[in-house]
Amino acid sequence: MTFLRTLIVSLFFLIVSLVGATGLAVVGAAIYFAPGLPDVRQLQDFELHTPLRIFTQDGKLIGEFGEERRMAINYDEIPQDMINALIAAEDASYFDHAGVDPRGLARAAVELVQSGGTIQSGGSTITMQVARNYMLTLDQTFTRKIREILLALQMEKVLNKEEIFELYVNKIFLGNRAYGIAAAAETYYDKPLAELSLAQTAMIAGLPKAPSAFNPLANSERSLIRRNWILFRMRELGYIDDETYQVAVQDPVTARRHYTQAEVEAAYVSEMARQYAIERFGDEAYTGGYRIYTTINSELQPFARQALANGLTAYDLRHGWRGPEQREIAASLVEAQEQTATQGLEEELAESPEIRETARQAAQRSQTEVEGIDGDVSNWVQVLERTPNYGLLQPAIVVESSGREMQVLTRSSGLKTIAWEGLSWARPYLSPRSRGAEPSSAEEIAVRGDMVRVIESEDGSLRLSQRPDAEGSLVAQDPQTGAILALQGGFDFNASKFNRAVQAQRQSGSIFKPFIYLAALEDGEMNAASVVNDSPVVLDDGSNALWRPVNSSRDFQGPMRLRPALARSRNLVTIRVLQTMGLDHTINYLEGFGFSSERLPHGLSLALGSASLTPMEMTNAYAVLANGGFQVSPWFIERVTRNDDNEVIDEATPQVACPSCAEGQETVEIDGREYPIAQRVADPAAVYILRDMLRDVVTSGTGRGALSLNREDIVGKTGTTNSQRDAWFAGFNSNLVTTVWVGKDSNETISEYGAQAALPIWVEFMGDALEGTPNAVPDRPATIVTARVDPDSGQRLADGQSGGISELFHQDHLPDYQQRRISRELEEASGSQGSGTAESIF
Repeated sequence: MTFLRTLIVSLFFLIVSLVGATGLAVVGAAIYFAPGLPDVRQLQDFELHTPLRIFTQDGKLIGEFGEERRMAINYDEIPQDMINALIAAEDASYFDHAGVDPRGLARAAVELVQSGGTIQSGGSTITMQVARNYMLTLDQTFTRKIREILLALQMEKVLNKEEIFELYVNKIFLGNRAYGIAAAAETYYDKPLAELSLAQTAMIAGLPKAPSAFNPLANSERSLIRRNWILFRMRELGYIDDETYQVAVQDPVTARRHYTQAEVEAAYVSEMARQYAIERFGDEAYTGGYRIYTTINSELQPFARQALANGLTAYDLRHGWRGPEQREIAASLVEAQEQTATQGLEEELAESPEIRETARQAAQRSQTEVEGIDGDVSNWVQVLERTPNYGLLQPAIVVESSGREMQVLTRSSGLKTIAWEGLSWARPYLSPRSRGAEPSSAEEIAVRGDMVRVIESEDGSLRLSQRPDAEGSLVAQDPQTGAILALQGGFDFNASKFNRAVQAQRQSGSIFKPFIYLAALEDGEMNAASVVNDSPVVLDDGSNALWRPVNSSRDFQGPMRLRPALARSRNLVTIRVLQTMGLDHTINYLEGFGFSSERLPHGLSLALGSASLTPMEMTNAYAVLANGGFQVSPWFIERVTRNDDNEVIDEATPQVACPSCAEGQETVEIDGREYPIAQRVADPAAVYILRDMLRDVVTSGTGRGALSLNREDIVGKTGTTNSQRDAWFAGFNSNLVTTVWVGKDSNETISEYGAQAALPIWVEFMGDALEGTPNAVPDRPATIVTARVDPDSGQRLADGQSGGISELFHQDHLPDYQQRRISRELEEASGSQGSGTAESIF
């Protein structure tokens, strides 16, 4: 009995000693580690890393940048099933403990002893995980575990359970760039949290422990076991009944890889906005939750993308087939593996002969069959999966070419047949100006294993295509404010990220001529009826050779008025206009349209558009013509906000055109906001007359293709540079100005004029953009008068003189009257009084 009493007393004192030692250890640890612990209270203001998002003017997503895909969610927005699933998976006593779970810590202690100082599972509660994720490193060491425990205990005193849980679900990494449960729901199931099934909810709840090992995309079998274990736990904890459990565990794995889909395709603009964000915010741009709202119009941007793609594809059809994109692609992964070069894999293959054998066996187990195709096509399927679309051009692999039809495997539609109507255009490309003979069979075009591009028509039929050899850009701008409404910098951003709209400096050709004419009209030295000789000119351009410019038609039409000279784009007339005005005077005037004098050639070639300018610059210059002479500037960032509360960081206040504003007025109110008024750089009467002259380009000149729009308010100008390297069309009404450029990045000839290559793209875009809108023309300035002139001399006819044509003039710049060519006596005798001619005699 004495022995038993002694034993009990000894055990009692041992336990007390252990408890005391443990308490002292905890107190000691707290004293030792406390000075280095972060302040838990900062979690109350903690900002999650959220990606940079780019939107159209009306809030439609066009781009997202950032390594972490996050979607913050409040606690009261979390479905109860998701709360229960995470509790069941990670911390069943979460709502009961004070931040740490003694039983979990006991397991961690055992692991600590067994592993010699490294903690494996760790016994972490949700609170401890939050402490680690937000405030500590992820290394699995004893000291970090102590710091984690102490932080968790502090956290439970500062924050309530709901706040801690909210921090947890928004921070945890769940694989595939998804951080937080809301982002995971979109990433794996393309659904908001509230729409997930119970099985899908449990699948996401199973990811925090090991996002890679239990990922349903990479390890579906392992993830299924983990998911069903969580459902089992939910039943055991009373969160679901047996019937619900039995249904949920039978659900198949439905996770798929889903990416953030842009609501509006504007990748070139999105990249421009990303570069702006990096310049403005540095690396924080990717994590600070910034939202950039651009000026892009969500209705016009798709029109721009479609029109440019259609025009470049049509250009390519006119110039011939350049052959398949890839050749001899192996159908199966086994074949592809046998053909794969082993360079760089020497160390792995030298490890054991079974490395190659197991790889071959894995390839064999990956067999894929497609209805209608004999044999394994696993490699074809993978090649198509990783090959991007280029705009409307889908990749396809030729399965068989027989007679006058071709069978191809596509990513979205499986096996499809291209009929001869979709193949016959494929005459071999020989040069920009020549093609070979029309093919007589599909086999001449492409054979089995070749990758080609196809376009699917509305009726589901396919047409053979290819990535265009030419590139292009389209820029649409609001001429009143300078805002960029639509921008497409190339055929497709996936094919080339070079933004030709803002980065390509190309010779502008004849679309530059209107500014030379406007300089003459503004100065009053010339008017629309002034006659200039369209005849050969030989000039010393400063080089060893003399410059002998010619018209594109290689002919000369003699003396002609400025109006038809502009409509027909006569080079020699424009050179003589520039000579008359003076080079320095004209260059100074052109600066008002946004042209930098340093980038304008100081020679008469300026008249022919030899200046290398971007499509954006040319569009903005035409915007000055469209708004009546105000110097607006192009801009595309409307405002920058941050996080869900839309805190405004930046907001644009551009200078705007205001034809109706009083002279000297400095600001104008638009939609409740004050804007500065842009400087007037051109006389409204001169601009009005030039605009009327540009209308002749459309009605009777090189831009007649625009007549198909059946609009009275459209004006514009074609442009083609030397050797047909660049094709342009720039045109506008009072509400919208658009410029199209087509050319090759290599600066080789495209062998087409602006009216052939660029104008059809412009017409398609403007037709869609202006559909249903009324004509938009400016009011006629009070200083404009109409007078009759002789069509040959351009001089004014007196009221009594017959014939002539009507022309517009500034009231201070009227031409002289036509001198009489015969005596008044002969007029009276002939009965042709007042005509100045003797025509009535005959």
